[in-house]
Parts: sequence; C-alpha cells; structure tokens
Amino acid sequence: MTATPERLIRPEVLAMAAYHVPDASGLLKLDAMENPYRLDAALQRELGERLASVAINRYPVPSYSGLKALIRRRLGVPESAGLLLGNGSDELITMLTVATARPGATVLAPVPTFVMYELSARLAGSAFVPVPLAPDFSLDADALLAAIDRHEPALVWLAYPNNPTGNCFDRALIERVLARAPGLVVLDEAYQPFAQDSFMPALAGRDNLAVMRTVSKIGLAGIRLGYLAAAPRWTEQLEKVRPPYNVSVLDEACAEFALERLEVFDAQAARLRADREALAAALAGVPAVTLFPSRANFVLVRVPDGPAVAAALRARGVLIKDVGRMHPLLANCLRLTVGTPSENATMLAALRAALAGPAA
Repeated sequence: MTATPERLIRPEVLAMAAYHVPDASGLLKLDAMENPYRLDAALQRELGERLASVAINRYPVPSYSGLKALIRRRLGVPESAGLLLGNGSDELITMLTVATARPGATVLAPVPTFVMYELSARLAGSAFVPVPLAPDFSLDADALLAAIDRHEPALVWLAYPNNPTGNCFDRALIERVLARAPGLVVLDEAYQPFAQDSFMPALAGRDNLAVMRTVSKIGLAGIRLGYLAAAPRWTEQLEKVRPPYNVSVLDEACAEFALERLEVFDAQAARLRADREALAAALAGVPAVTLFPSRANFVLVRVPDGPAVAAALRARGVLIKDVGRMHPLLANCLRLTVGTPSENATMLAALRAALAGPAA
C-alpha cells in the first residue's frame, strides 16, 4: 500500500489550514502587533559585539539559569514561582496542551481570542470548549462559570488583555474563575507592557494559576522567547515536555542584553501607550468607524464593510488584520497595530480614503 499523507496523517490535521502570515513586502506592516522602534545605532553595535562572542558551536546550557535570573529580577517573577522558557509563547501553549492531553481532556477559553489556544488543543487531541464573549467583549460570567462546571477543563485560557479585542477582563470575575476551575488557569499577559496590569504578583499561594508572557511585544519579536511562571509543581512537570535546547544561544544572549537595558524598552512601551491614545482619539473622529477600548498595542475598530476596507487599505500600501472571519462577534472588525506617529498618520489617511471610496 502506498504511503500517502491522506492515509497516514491524522484526519484533524488534514482538515486544518496552515497558519498564514501574509506577505508584507512593500507595505506598511500594521497587522502583527510588532514594536515599530528599533535599537539606536550605538546599541545595535553593542548587541552585535555581544552576539559575535557567543559560542555558536555549542549547544545551549538547558537550565538557562542566567537568563531566568534576569527575567525574575527585571520582570517581576516571584522567587517562589517556577519558571519555564519557551520558543515564544506558542511553544509554551503547546507544552501545556501536550502535557495535559489525555482521553476526555478539555481546554476552555472565551472566544474570540488568540487562535493558538484552540489550534494547540486540537493538535494535542484535547477537546476545545469555546465560550462566546458578551457583545461588548467582556466575559459572560454565567456562561463561563457554567462551562467550567460542565466540562471540568484541564486548562482555562484567559488572555489579559485579550487578542484581538484589546480589553482586559474584569479582575473580580477572573478571581471567581480561579476559585471555580478544577484545572490550571493560564493568564496570557502578552500585552502586559501596554496594559500596566498583571496577575504575576497574585501567584503566591495560587496553585492553579499560571502567568504567561512574551518578550515579542516589547520589541524582541524576532528572537522568539516566552516565559511562564507558576507553582513549581506545575513547571517541574512541564519541563518534561520542553525540548532541552528550545531557546538558542543567540536568542538567550539577545534576551539577556535587552533585559540588562530594559529601561530602553520600557520607554518604547510608554511611547506606544501614548501613541495608542492619540490614535484612538483620531479614530473616534472618523465617520463610520466604531472604536473599542484597548489596553494593548493595537486597537480594534468596526467599519461598514471590513473585507472591502482591508482590501482598500492594502491597495493604498497599508497592511492591517481583517479579523471579521474569526468569530461572528467580530463581523466587519479590523485590528490596527499601533505604529510610530508617522505610520499611524499614514494608516489614518488611508483609512479615511478607503471609507470614502475606491482607490484611484
């Protein structure tokens, strides 16, 4: 019998589509929540010198003790918490779903939210339970708590702030989820530098709480580093599914360099928070645009015809994310990354023109 993908690959994988990243060549790229600010020339030279000295002929030391110590000291991870590193948050999500996957296991998350929670659950063989948000994108308390009681999920994902809606869920309700959930509740704080709020200090004494973050949004998206803090009894088990050399020596050195100079990235985050407010104020004055409050480095808007406006923006050289097909609650919604003031001005001009009529 001939070996074919159709015969040998799991049906759920065959039914999936690969994660698609659109080509941004020649476009103003405002679709991926990246920090638009690069290091200045002096820091670029310093980083180059640091990386040139790295022994790339050797494997990483898999304990990553130096990097972990910096993360604890500079990013506020409690000493009592265990700390797990991933090749971006995506790998941490995979580790959690693989480690908890067993017959009958479920993973639960409010939707719409980050697509990798569902994708990783499906790949691991766990059932994914989506709980729709309220129309204003807040948590539907009754539905969420009832779903937890009914399905007893191994994992509950709560993005804080949520992607793609940009809002932070009510802390009091999250406390109720923590008290109710029989499994691990993971607070995904990818956008914490822009929200200025965190559950990291709440880890002490919370055996069913994990806080996950990434350095991508502060300006290090290219190095792929995520970290998860939780009670040691969790991280000790998760280490068993972590590939031993999952963070490269170059990524490790780059992250250490950045954390030693965290004030540079903190200043960029502060600038982006201010730019977000300026962008939101401008968008609020654009006819036919409904603006949703955001505490991330992007804003969500609703327009009369999302796909048409997204296409018109692209025709004018601006790439944003059309999220309208992700979930019915997001019909005609667009996610706009906060860029530099000049990039935001370019995007706003293109948006006004797109809403006014077809590109010339």
